[in-house]
Amino acid sequence: MTQMNETPARTLKEIRQKPCNSACADCGGPDPDWVSCSLGVFFCLNCSGVHRDLLELGKVKSMVLSSWDNSEVQFMADNGNEAAKAKYEAVVPAYYYKPTHTDCQVLKEQWIRAKYERKEFTEPKKKLPYEERTREGFLMKLGRDNGEFLSRKFVLTESEGTLKYYAKPDAKEPKAVIKVDALNASFQPEKIGKPNGLQITYLKDCSTRNIFVYHEDGKEIVDWFNSIRAVQLQYLKVAFPGASEEELKPKLTRNFVKEGYVEKTGPKQKEGFKKRWLTLDQRRLMYFKDPLDAFAKGEVFLGHKDQGYSAAPGLPKGINCNGAWDHGITIVTPARSFLFTCESESEQQDWLSHFNNVINTPMTPQEYSMEASLNRRR
Repeated sequence: MTQMNETPARTLKEIRQKPCNSACADCGGPDPDWVSCSLGVFFCLNCSGVHRDLLELGKVKSMVLSSWDNSEVQFMADNGNEAAKAKYEAVVPAYYYKPTHTDCQVLKEQWIRAKYERKEFTEPKKKLPYEERTREGFLMKLGRDNGEFLSRKFVLTESEGTLKYYAKPDAKEPKAVIKVDALNASFQPEKIGKPNGLQITYLKDCSTRNIFVYHEDGKEIVDWFNSIRAVQLQYLKVAFPGASEEELKPKLTRNFVKEGYVEKTGPKQKEGFKKRWLTLDQRRLMYFKDPLDAFAKGEVFLGHKDQGYSAAPGLPKGINCNGAWDHGITIVTPARSFLFTCESESEQQDWLSHFNNVINTPMTPQEYSMEASLNRRR
């Protein structure tokens, strides 16, 4: 394969080393080694595949493996990530989720297509599909008991601040009415087993409820995701009239802090350890028998260390560890202790790092209310 000659190669490398070009233009990943000669931007290998498919904009080259001439290098010097961002991200709404390099592919693909192909963020006050007051459509939903995905009608309404779904298309009454202020949505393709899989989590009778949905069309599922965020932002503007949009953005949908399998013993700490799926969502620690369970088997609130919360490696003496994984964690709350074991030391240390990060963070007034609500259920 022909390599680019030395002078253009050196010049291109110097252009890429500028701070604005040193991260992927689309997901922020480090050391982008691919380039769009149509747009003049630097991006990572994962994003390069999407760029190749962009209509009339898919001229993609490798910094390392492709040959370059002086005119192409000059084009990159004249453009670059900063100029592209100023043009194609000029008016990104606060609710629109900008994916990072750790996010799933469907989010990154639709972000790239929204920017460069559909040019959604180049014109002020442009009407976007996520801002309709009512959104209605069909998503494939996982059945709570049968494990099958079935088509269900969903309706998102800004005026009511709700997301509803119906068991049948002609049903008059919804199967569930979900308030957007109690809703979280996160993409979970690996957990759900679908590349466009979305997990919707909400509070039902003070318990956390999960539903799992997907759509074959990546644009459709990402449109739903950003439409939910748009409605949430409108609700938050009413609830917090003095707050700016930037201050409200962290209150929109979020990824879970960490998930994975651990082993757990019961409240008497005399039972054997059983495998459980653990989910840390801000201060809520939930454990499930299966990752796709609709309801958690239990929830633990992680408050501040000054209120008697702590997390440490190891287990108390005298605990029956026969057959359990070797790397223990003890979480102490004012009500009781929770004992977990991890399969590896690295997993143990990662969980502990997240637990202690939460426990060392001061609580907000809303979190004190959440703690009181969870305690009342016990």
